[in-house]
Amino acid sequence: MTSAEMLTPENPKVLGTGLEARGVHAWFGKNHVLSDINLNFAAGTVTALIGPSGCGKSTFIRTINRMHEFIPTAAMAGEVFLDGKDVYASGTDVTKIRLKIGMVFQKPNPFPSMTIGENVLSGLKLAQLKVPNKDDLLEECLTRAGLWKEVKDRLSAHGGSLSGGQQQRLCIARSLAVAPQVLLMDEPCSALDPGSTLRIEETIRELSDSMTIVIVTHNMQQAARVSDYTAFFLSDGGPGEMIETAPTSEIFSRPKDKRTEDYVTGRFG
Repeated sequence: MTSAEMLTPENPKVLGTGLEARGVHAWFGKNHVLSDINLNFAAGTVTALIGPSGCGKSTFIRTINRMHEFIPTAAMAGEVFLDGKDVYASGTDVTKIRLKIGMVFQKPNPFPSMTIGENVLSGLKLAQLKVPNKDDLLEECLTRAGLWKEVKDRLSAHGGSLSGGQQQRLCIARSLAVAPQVLLMDEPCSALDPGSTLRIEETIRELSDSMTIVIVTHNMQQAARVSDYTAFFLSDGGPGEMIETAPTSEIFSRPKDKRTEDYVTGRFG
């Protein structure tokens, strides 16, 4: 992985040095839900996390941008490095971490009282970031999220007036406005129709040129279409573990572990 300058709202297409999780464990109370996850996400790649429900995929990505710790009784151990710095290091500003590591959730969550334009730029206001030209940034983010042509004439309409697929792309545009280095996506297409799903997948591939993307998905075809690498998670009566990770083509054509083969071929899960 090559090092590069920090991403900024004015310069959103410069890559950082990637993301790495080392020895990550997670708990909810006494329930150990995730055990010893080690994953390296190279800059400019898409990694799909696959596996049955309840094996810790969503919990894992929430540890990456420090959302996990805000759930009551939640705890974690391990290290998560961005640009070579542990995001859990003492004194780290969590707000700044979330600007660098954005999240798109399973259910679209535009701010209902805000217009489409206000939704996209809301992160700038919360983070007190200044940009030279908000109109240009608005158009750029909506274009990169594949939504500009559909909404350019109604930016003053409320975000909730959009369709489900459009709302999800609006949430992606909102994440892009603060120029994250990493975008985490937790089943972003699970509630969408096939057409909207295809558009989101096209957006993911386009965005991967300028950031690192991690997507949780239960759709094997989606993982095969959009990701460069795939990691298979499984919980076999204990905490979730990462069974295998490899380039996506290898996971789907010649996995090393029989459990991975059974999952991707639909024999279980």
